[in-house]
Amino acid sequence: MRKSFVISALLLLCMSGSAQRALAQTQNPVSSGLRDILPGREKNTVAAVEAMPADKFSYKPTADQMTFGHLVGHMIGSNYTFCSKVTGVAAPKVEEVKETDSKETLVTALKSSFAFCSESLAKMDDSKLGESTEGFGGKQVTRAWFALVLASSWGDHYAETAMYLRLNGVTPPTAKK
Repeated sequence: MRKSFVISALLLLCMSGSAQRALAQTQNPVSSGLRDILPGREKNTVAAVEAMPADKFSYKPTADQMTFGHLVGHMIGSNYTFCSKVTGVAAPKVEEVKETDSKETLVTALKSSFAFCSESLAKMDDSKLGESTEGFGGKQVTRAWFALVLASSWGDHYAETAMYLRLNGVTPPTAKK
């Protein structure tokens, strides 16, 4: 048994970085998947928010929809909440943004929320995905449930920013050649 362990440890040390990452992904497919998805979602979402002219942060497509600034605030809150719920890492106490805050303030806060996701997801493994945590309305859900919500929210939020950009004559980052 001890000999097998030593051989396995030596093989792991000799493996290339990409082979080690592949092995880690096999062992933790959900947490590794979230970590792999995050940089692209962050890049595109931040770029979309930065692309919106500052005077359009008060824009909303219809009277019943939120302003672009409100959408950015919603994304910030979602990142902190969902990344905390998935990983079990407490979200930091941050000053709550308002939809009327400046573009610079909202972009900085959005970047900080993604930085928290990156830091908390770096500590995550799949072993706690079956744990229960409080979801919406006090309902008990698993951390795995929040992992799915987190991944889908990143895609949904980028799609929303892209729609707001197009309605204002701005090409979204992923549509540029």
